[in-house]
Amino acid sequence: MAPRKTSAGILLYRFREGSCEVLLVHPGGPFWTHRDLGSWSVPKGEIGEGEEPLAAARREFEEETGFHLDGPFRPLRPITQKGGKVVLCWTREGSVDAEKARSITFPLEWPPHSGRIEEFPEVDRAAFFTLDEARRRINPGQVPFLSELQALLSPAGNP
Repeated sequence: MAPRKTSAGILLYRFREGSCEVLLVHPGGPFWTHRDLGSWSVPKGEIGEGEEPLAAARREFEEETGFHLDGPFRPLRPITQKGGKVVLCWTREGSVDAEKARSITFPLEWPPHSGRIEEFPEVDRAAFFTLDEARRRINPGQVPFLSELQALLSPAGNP
């Protein structure tokens, strides 16, 4: 049996007008162009061979948004998405200008079987959402990250 793929990411949050908002990213490429609800994600990606998970999370955040983040980071409980991928995630308070997010690109034969290779951004946009709106937009398997963050930020959670 093949080992499970593991990704690492960072859930950045900020407070605006008394509400907690989280930064989510929308995947790039032609498959995701017309998909919205349930398609957004924590900025994340696969952990490289021998790479420390938090280092991978920070690298992926930078590759997918163009923004460098320093700690401190707080770990969240890992989740397993529907396809079996395990996602490790850390959170930290901070803010970036989501409209200025810029992602690295990947090559893809497009249209399929055309022999033509095009470059697409890994992430085509980033945005901050309130926790309620983020729950509508995020990949359903990642909703537990939002719930855990909300619990951590509640007065009893003692962030």
